[in-house]
Amino acid sequence: MEILRYAAFTDRADGGNPAGVVLDADDLTPGQMQAIAADLGYAESAFVSRQGPGAATIRYFAPEAEIPFCGHATIATGVALAEREGPGTLVLSTPVGPLELATGTEAGRLVASLVTVEPWVDAIDAAVRARLLQRLRLAEEDLSADLPVMLSFAGNIHPIVPVRDTAVLRGLDYDYEGLKGLMAAEGWGATVAVVHRLGDHVFEARNPFPPGGVREDPATGSAAASLGAYLRARGEVAPPATLTVHQGVDVGRPSLITVGVPPAGGLTVSGGAVRISG
Repeated sequence: MEILRYAAFTDRADGGNPAGVVLDADDLTPGQMQAIAADLGYAESAFVSRQGPGAATIRYFAPEAEIPFCGHATIATGVALAEREGPGTLVLSTPVGPLELATGTEAGRLVASLVTVEPWVDAIDAAVRARLLQRLRLAEEDLSADLPVMLSFAGNIHPIVPVRDTAVLRGLDYDYEGLKGLMAAEGWGATVAVVHRLGDHVFEARNPFPPGGVREDPATGSAAASLGAYLRARGEVAPPATLTVHQGVDVGRPSLITVGVPPAGGLTVSGGAVRISG
């Protein structure tokens, strides 16, 4: 068994979001997968079991828990497979349903793209919203006047919290234990997406991730997809559209996530990945 290390949504090893990737996980137990993920200490690690040509099963583990879906570890897996087997398309069986993972070459480098499961967007209960803002240490005046706080799902449930400007985003300093408890109570197993709109199709984001035992995620593909679903549901973008999400600057690992927003159905999350020596 080989444990690979990749940084996803970047073109450099010291950027993006690191992920562990095990391409031959057929004989590993869930406990062994969890132990490997904890030892690596990355936001998530992906474990692949092959089902035959063009098909595989994938599971995702954060340092403290199994996660239903992870965008950056899927992108890392796609690039790792393409480096060994060449570009192509693979159908992944995941805990949230089947995903299509495609790899190809753009500007001389490998890029992976995944199509999410069917998304949904919903309002957030007023009392839960108040507790969420309290745990994030955000006041009402810190929030965007145009974009409301809502829940969005494109593989994981992400609260989407738009803030009014870059200064609020840069100053984010949340209550780790308090947010972890709230997210556990609400069944939110991934990140909170705190975002600021830089342009019609450009956002910057920070993603606290206490359920996984990580203070802040450098690049969150599922949150970027959920943001795309949120914007589509609210009529904030005219599909087909392409979003760009900048993340990771605040933790020293700048990342770039591209999200394709079609008129309906799953969204396409794309990015590159770079092998990390380890």
